[in-house]
Amino acid sequence: MKKISELAVTTTLVLLFAAICSAQARRPMAPADILRIANVGDAQISPNAQWVVYSVSTVDGDRTISTLWFARIGPDFSGPARQPTIGRPPTAPEYSELRTPPSPLLPPGWNASTPRWSPDSNTIAFLSNRDGGKGIWIVNVTRREPRFIATVEDTNFFITYAGESFTWAPDSKRIAYISASEEFEADPASRKSDDPRVIDRIQYKSRTSLSDNRLTHVWIVDTEKPEPRQLTTGPFYDHAVSFSPRGDEIAFLSNHEPNPDANNNSDIFAVDTSGQVRQITQTKGCEYEPVWSPDGRWIAYTATKRDTTTIDSVAEDTHVWSIPAAGGAGRELTAEQDQRARIPRWSSDSRSILFLAGDKGRTLIYRVASEGGAVRPLTMFTIQRTRVDDRRIATLTRPSQVGSFSISSNRGTGSLMALTISDATYPPELWLNGLLSGDMIESHTLVRISRHNDALMRYLDLSEPEELDFRSFDGTPIQGWLMKPVGFREDRRYPLILSVHGGPHGMYGWGFNATLQAYAARGYAVLYLNPRGSSGYGQKFSDGTLNEWGGGDYKDLMRGVDEALRKYSWIDQERLGVTGGSYGGFMTNWIITQTSRFKAAVASASVSNLISFYATSLYQDLVHAEFGGFPWDNYELLWQWSPLRYVAQVQTPTLFIHGEQDNDVHITQAEEMYMALKRRGVEAVFVRYPREGHGLREPRHRVDALERTIAWFDRFLK
Repeated sequence: MKKISELAVTTTLVLLFAAICSAQARRPMAPADILRIANVGDAQISPNAQWVVYSVSTVDGDRTISTLWFARIGPDFSGPARQPTIGRPPTAPEYSELRTPPSPLLPPGWNASTPRWSPDSNTIAFLSNRDGGKGIWIVNVTRREPRFIATVEDTNFFITYAGESFTWAPDSKRIAYISASEEFEADPASRKSDDPRVIDRIQYKSRTSLSDNRLTHVWIVDTEKPEPRQLTTGPFYDHAVSFSPRGDEIAFLSNHEPNPDANNNSDIFAVDTSGQVRQITQTKGCEYEPVWSPDGRWIAYTATKRDTTTIDSVAEDTHVWSIPAAGGAGRELTAEQDQRARIPRWSSDSRSILFLAGDKGRTLIYRVASEGGAVRPLTMFTIQRTRVDDRRIATLTRPSQVGSFSISSNRGTGSLMALTISDATYPPELWLNGLLSGDMIESHTLVRISRHNDALMRYLDLSEPEELDFRSFDGTPIQGWLMKPVGFREDRRYPLILSVHGGPHGMYGWGFNATLQAYAARGYAVLYLNPRGSSGYGQKFSDGTLNEWGGGDYKDLMRGVDEALRKYSWIDQERLGVTGGSYGGFMTNWIITQTSRFKAAVASASVSNLISFYATSLYQDLVHAEFGGFPWDNYELLWQWSPLRYVAQVQTPTLFIHGEQDNDVHITQAEEMYMALKRRGVEAVFVRYPREGHGLREPRHRVDALERTIAWFDRFLK
């Protein structure tokens, strides 16, 4: 396959980042600013390419709310009126004027999410909590009066790759959706009382409580006469629906293993409108995200092939597949790409599939023909921003990150695409871009539609990350980034914070990271790396942590610190801190047991003991998938890679942060590590957040944790 650089279409945008102002008008980012960021996502363009709707998540007091925003594109939309001049800053933002700027879709007070267009482009369906219950609502694009359609009951059971929760029929009159009911075949006595609670299944935990034993099934409702009908039944968690173009069947995912709690194996099924179910795939691996082709002949999906996997951080990369809708053998379309793919979407002519994939710190949109062949990046977006500070002009160019996307039906020579894009110094916003014309990849100028974060970003002084590439101990190439402290001066020396991502198969990249910006704003250099185990670098790299959490990945991280100290002489090697959450918390615990070079550590939602983690975690199959067995099979191996085993070597003052309701990584993991440090006389503090699970949700808690983290580093590194 040709190099990405040979296939990519590079689109350069020149934006006026701020009006001419003095440098004093900008200020460093404060922890409370993380609550002022608007998170723009779920970009949905109408099939006729005349409208676009998207979600905006913001903080209002002590709660996070999601609102839907809406804009008219119009039939005459063709991109910017003129191309920006490269090489000099423009005198005004180069935006195409829409017929109407974005505005809220719904009246004030609505908390709504998941907007989806009807095929005729006249109606938007969405989810909303109203009057104490969750349900599907619809709104006409011209009348704009929401109308209730069906109640949706949730389950608290963890469903990985949950997929689409509802889907329109091609006639734009029916909606198939997922809703739960309480019908798990447990001991009837267990449902009579919560005292005592009788447990008789493996997956008895949800993310923040015990399982409610509510199973999910496929339902259908007519939008003109809303009388919901349940189409599927049985002891299964059905999810991820897609209506066939003929309107006679709904594809969905379900795990029909004899013991689905013990064996994570989702397959694709289809149910017709009378309730008859047929199985389409029957593989050892997992199928995810099914979507029917517009011509009705195929179903595209993502899948893994290994027969041992996990509901959490899967080591195996998902690839794009297709299978005849009538059934048969699936065909892997992106095996040669060797990257983790997700969110497959068909082109309107059914000739190609678009999808997202991580690639060396980027998340890009790719295209593959429906019959297979070369995988090509649709567009590599490079954003050029012009900052004007104190009348000095600096041009800053960096890659950007795609978050969500959708495509319209064919319109003349091609389609339009709505997508959300962020970069290292700007949160996600909504953009439009031209798409395909036949088999060709065409160059079109991106047009920004939303500006929800302009008011905040205009006044923040942010750090520009520098890419840091190096070879690790065994020659493996490792990618990372370093942020200089805000207000950096060459004549000063600065402390450094190493931040470790979760997973272990997560990926740092070119997207906006408010937490790391807050560290830099406080005067810290920030180093963040993608050690082996990270996704975005191929299957062999992703498998780099199997059977050894804290092996090669730990060496990659330490080599990265050494490289940063070598390259940046202004970093003070006597003032190093380390932090991370989830697997990053595990690695923080591991690092402080292996070296004393870090003078402070903050471990969030951290693992310390793989033996007890197996039994207390919602993800009890993660240990099996990552280490090839359970504690009774390989006790010594799991204990070998447990930070608690080496706790006698710890000298680093450590702050532990954990949600009290966290069943992903149970709070006992932090308790074990914290108590060991306190018993040994190592300075440690344990902060427990009530009502919180894996990752803090309440706005007050989010700010508090960030402030405590920075204060801990200030105490020991400044």
